[in-house]
Amino acid sequence: MHQIKLREDYIKLGQALKAAGLVGSGVDAKNEILDGKVKVNNAIEIQRGKKLYDGDIVEYAGEKIKIEK
Repeated sequence: MHQIKLREDYIKLGQALKAAGLVGSGVDAKNEILDGKVKVNNAIEIQRGKKLYDGDIVEYAGEKIKIEK
C-alpha cells in the first residue's frame, strides 16, 4: 500500500495518483479517472479534482493509496 502524507488539508485525486507513481502524468490520471477505473473509499470516483483527506483510501489497478495527515 502506498502512503501519501498531506502537506495541506487535502490532496486532489489526480495529484495523489501521480504522487504515488501509479500514472505518468496528469493527463493519464484524468483519463483513468474518467474511465471509472479509480475508487475512493470503495466507490467509483469520476472527479479528478475530488479532494482527499486523512484516512481516505484510493484503489487503482490493484494498488491502494492511503492518505495520511
